Amino acid sequence: MSKQDSFSEMLDEVRVFHEKHQFSQTGGEDMAYRVALMAEELGEISACVTKGKPTEMLAEECADLMILLLGNAISKDFDLNQAFWGKMEKISKRNSRMIDGRIRVSNFEGSDEANQ
Repeated sequence: MSKQDSFSEMLDEVRVFHEKHQFSQTGGEDMAYRVALMAEELGEISACVTKGKPTEMLAEECADLMILLLGNAISKDFDLNQAFWGKMEKISKRNSRMIDGRIRVSNFEGSDEANQ
């Protein structure tokens, strides 16, 4: 498959998938159900990493999670692209810390952002 990679094209493709399978009429857009599906996909991603599965399998599981995330935006009618860029702007201003030998960029307690 050689489609151009654009956010709007991916979103449209997931929207068509939702419509084809009538997600809005059959419970496929219920957020509790979708959270359970995302947890399942995270488990599959974890299994790929912890069991040393090939990168191709990890990529496929990550794609499953991305499809679910795009579907969340469709289900709850929000602009995920805008949310992404807004969040990137926010986290780009954060400081990082080393915690247990690994880098962490978070909203640390006591930081200016945490106090807003």
